[in-house]
Amino acid sequence: MGSLRFSLAHLTLLEQSPPELIDIAAAAGYEFVGLRLIPFGLGGEPRYELQSDPRLLRETRRALRDTGVRVLDMELARIHCGVDVKQYLPALLIGAELGARHVLTSVWSGDASFVRDQFAALCELAAPLRLTVDLEYVPFAQVRTLAEAAALVSSTAQANAGLCIDTLHFDRAKDPLRELARLPREWFHYAQICDGPAAWSAEEAHLRYVAREGRLCLGEGGIDVRAILQAMPLMPYSIELPNAQQLAELGPIRFARRCLETARRYIRETLPPPPLGRGLPLHRPTQRGF
Repeated sequence: MGSLRFSLAHLTLLEQSPPELIDIAAAAGYEFVGLRLIPFGLGGEPRYELQSDPRLLRETRRALRDTGVRVLDMELARIHCGVDVKQYLPALLIGAELGARHVLTSVWSGDASFVRDQFAALCELAAPLRLTVDLEYVPFAQVRTLAEAAALVSSTAQANAGLCIDTLHFDRAKDPLRELARLPREWFHYAQICDGPAAWSAEEAHLRYVAREGRLCLGEGGIDVRAILQAMPLMPYSIELPNAQQLAELGPIRFARRCLETARRYIRETLPPPPLGRGLPLHRPTQRGF
């Protein structure tokens, strides 16, 4: 299954700047990275706003050029009250310039009308840049389940809208695999993959902790990642696997390499090879549509 393609998600090594992340990804064997160009807003979170930091932007361009690593997606264009998604346009422009294909979003507002309008507006901003907008649902956010996320994408009726399934969130939301398998295949552009502890609590504090610093390599936890991946089309996989303990023990490069090696081994044993002569799709919209 040599056509499998993997991306190193920024959350896996969030303390690394974009050029550092790219260099680590290259050393560890990844083809892509995901960049957090829009901060989540947590206290103490590093900020990598390339649109306002010319030096960091130059270094990021250098790293991409020198390594051949490409940008798969950018994050995180959150939809939440008091923020107009139009303010994300400078980051979207930079991300598109760097070659990103997808924009990750999630919902942190309970105002259904506001959310629908803002999601549509974000899709409209991204369309001329040939970017898809991929909705990630999170069990401790406002859009918490697969059904809620699918309803939003469907109701928005934007051709470049999609879903990004995170295997940890899918498992914690207790979503039915049959519903995932029924969704339109064109909604899926890439997926975020990891495993998680077999013993877990539905309390928000625990969900947040595992999501941000306690995820596990594929096959080392209690999530049936195999079944989740089999319910979706083959596509690039973004390894989003923050684990504070393993990172401290191994260091960034060895940890990133371990995440990738375990994912490759697990997926080779899990999924059938793609049809001969067909690699995994890299969704790049054309001028005719998405």
